[in-house]
Amino acid sequence: MLQTFLTGLREGLEAALVVSILMSFMVRSGHRDRIPALWAGVAVAVIISFGFGALLHYTSASMSFEAQEAFGGILSIVAVVFVTWMVFWMRRAARTLKGELHDKMSAAIEIGTIGVFTAALLAVGREGLETALFLYPTFQAQGAGAGPAVGALLGIVTAVVMGVLLYRGVVSMNLAAFFKVTGAALIVIAAGVLAYGVHDLQEAGILPGIDTLAWDVDGWEITSWYGALLKGIFNLGPQMTVLEVIVYLGYLIPTMTLFLRPVHDRRSADREVDSVPAAVGEPAR
Repeated sequence: MLQTFLTGLREGLEAALVVSILMSFMVRSGHRDRIPALWAGVAVAVIISFGFGALLHYTSASMSFEAQEAFGGILSIVAVVFVTWMVFWMRRAARTLKGELHDKMSAAIEIGTIGVFTAALLAVGREGLETALFLYPTFQAQGAGAGPAVGALLGIVTAVVMGVLLYRGVVSMNLAAFFKVTGAALIVIAAGVLAYGVHDLQEAGILPGIDTLAWDVDGWEITSWYGALLKGIFNLGPQMTVLEVIVYLGYLIPTMTLFLRPVHDRRSADREVDSVPAAVGEPAR
């Protein structure tokens, strides 16, 4: 639940901030009449995202075991690529995110209702599709049970509540610090998803080494507190192949090092990310 909660919270808050910035821009620019089109775009983006997740699930359910493993392994790798790109993109683009969204919405307003609808659909839909793609291999890795789904739902709901509170000025937070901490957490999760994807490809016979174990810990129960912690957060299990461990560390160490490297002009970036208006109609800071 913690792993999927963090994923839902991070991705959900990004989408909530995008909606908040677009809403505040439309209110200040005197285009309240276009707000229903924005919410329609958000609603369609959410529906498409859930549909995409359902498509992934039911597509794999109809496959043979080998095909399921290959499908899951490939999707795991694709999901890690997308999430890694997203984490580093947010790290670089935080400084200009608000301005870019304002420019896009300004152009969309000139087009009309369809433009506003499309802008909201694309902005929120990207986050939703990334979330569905990343959660699918995570659900597969965690096995049966409602825990992962409940964690993801709680994360998304928490993100929506935080977005509303930030928009209304009820609470304030250092969003740059938040995205740095959750970005680092997502990199750890992504390392486990990548290792799990490698294991799937080994099970499918695409990659070798399924019988070459790095460790096989007898008595390590996934249902124990330490087993649940290691499996749920780090995707480390009682049996892991040498190739899984190599890929896990080969991704985690350099990616985390690059992510935690100091960013130039960071103070300016922090100000821009924190610049979501505190209340409807408040001038942008």
